[in-house]
Amino acid sequence: MNKKTLSVVKRRSSKGIAPTRAHANAHAHAHAHALAHTLALAFTAILSVTMAAGLVASCKKDGVETQAVKGSAEVPGWTLNADKPVTFKWYINYSWFKRSWGTSSVSKYITKKTGVSIEFLVPSGDEYEELNSMIHSDSMPDIITIDCRENQITDMINSRMVYPLEYLAKEYDPYFFRVASRAKLNWYTQEDGHVYGYPNASFTLEDFNKYKGSLTSHETFLVRKDIYEAIGSPDMSTPEGFINALKMAKEKFPFVNGEALIPFGTDEFTATGCSKLQETLCHFLAIPPEKDGIFLDYTTGLTENDEYIKWLKTFRKAHELSLMPREVFVDKRAQIEEKAGKGLYFALLYYNWDMQNAQNKLYKHNTDGSYIAVKGPSNTNGESHTLSCGGISGWTVTLISKKCKDPARAIQFLTYLISEEGQMDTYFGEEDITYSMVNGKPQLLPHVQTLSLTDKDALEDRFGVLYTYWMLMDSAWEAQWNQKLSPAISQPELWTRPYVVKYFGYDTISLPPNSDENLTYQEVLRRWGTTLQNLILSESDEDFDIILDEYRQIKQTEKYKKLVQLQTQIMKSNKKKLGM
Repeated sequence: MNKKTLSVVKRRSSKGIAPTRAHANAHAHAHAHALAHTLALAFTAILSVTMAAGLVASCKKDGVETQAVKGSAEVPGWTLNADKPVTFKWYINYSWFKRSWGTSSVSKYITKKTGVSIEFLVPSGDEYEELNSMIHSDSMPDIITIDCRENQITDMINSRMVYPLEYLAKEYDPYFFRVASRAKLNWYTQEDGHVYGYPNASFTLEDFNKYKGSLTSHETFLVRKDIYEAIGSPDMSTPEGFINALKMAKEKFPFVNGEALIPFGTDEFTATGCSKLQETLCHFLAIPPEKDGIFLDYTTGLTENDEYIKWLKTFRKAHELSLMPREVFVDKRAQIEEKAGKGLYFALLYYNWDMQNAQNKLYKHNTDGSYIAVKGPSNTNGESHTLSCGGISGWTVTLISKKCKDPARAIQFLTYLISEEGQMDTYFGEEDITYSMVNGKPQLLPHVQTLSLTDKDALEDRFGVLYTYWMLMDSAWEAQWNQKLSPAISQPELWTRPYVVKYFGYDTISLPPNSDENLTYQEVLRRWGTTLQNLILSESDEDFDIILDEYRQIKQTEKYKKLVQLQTQIMKSNKKKLGM
């Protein structure tokens, strides 16, 4: 593997979880087991056909070699191979991920139990470019975790670089079908009939309907509590109120501990825009993802929406008044988290979950100096926000590469991680070491619980509990335990509950990677990435309109209309697949 493009994780720093995903939604444990027997029978029938069609020959050709003892439908393979140490190189497609394996209690416990050790690899630069480099050079690691919306997943599948999970499971660990979610496998079944990746932070329509009212979103509009209250707790849901509040904050608190206050900030800007000023802003403005049955892309399709444009012009005005300084457009996640940890922002449109480390630092020194959620940008009618708690696609998917040194052990390890036992281990750790059973329910030991509420970095470094290793976390399974949230993040998280809605059918509109429509989409994404910054940085509303009109021209072309047509077809197909 090219050491220049990948850096091995040797130390730990702050980690965030971007949920699209959503991460705090419930899925009944009993429901998963109720589906297990049916799932196993269904997949046995499917696999007998696909194996006869030549899939086995294909995998033998790819050189599946293992010394592992095969599991069965009754006995998981990982329980039979703990005496055979193996180390997998696991690529995490997020440059901000800085966790390591072998230092925390959880990782040591899992290695002792399964015989599996992990060497995490992360990009040292742009994630998309570095993964592309790996794909084109055919230098794939053993296991890959990537955002479920990345079109590189399809590239890897079409280039036959990753294994069908159901083949590996049938051949080496049929127990996989007892613990995997049937709904998730059905959702991720490709046109060729195979499943190549398994999601994390995923939940089903049944989960949503069952737990509606207790689900939360990570989409938040945050303000620094002490400053917000000092300026009178103003309404910031209108453009006028938003600008006036930023002005008052800057005038009354121009500096924070000797550094200039940043009145308004958001997520990092990339080559394709800024997710919080696209999807998240649309959810705050209650803009639905379709109009008159036509799919409305939150990244490229909103330039005719008056509410959305009004708020982009509001951000333009904020920049003109130095209320949204230029550093907001260049800071990466590490810089944003560092500044948030110092309390330098007054207001942020950001994921509350990604603020955990910053919030804990602020709360520890001054509870009033941390961030709280308040009503953010709203549409003219003042309609309630429609915040996302995620969906069946989840956040990331994990795939097993055909370069994997031992695919049999890899699928067995994946089976372990998605099982209830694996979820218990990655969330609570080892009994009597990090948690104990109290009245039939797991509870973190007092010193671990205290650390979870005060210092997430130290918690993950020393113990590794609460999904430090989140690659295959089951957010629905997690929700049943009602783990106590840190007081630093509980208010923003719980504040979102009344506004949570479902976006099933919209969360993954995957275009064929080599299609004309996908080429058009990639072109439009790059164009929008430049346009969004130029709009906010423009010197006047008149200049804003000129820039916007130039961008709108691309949407009048026939190729763009064909793109929307295909996206709409996929949306309808998704809904049909989900029984909506």
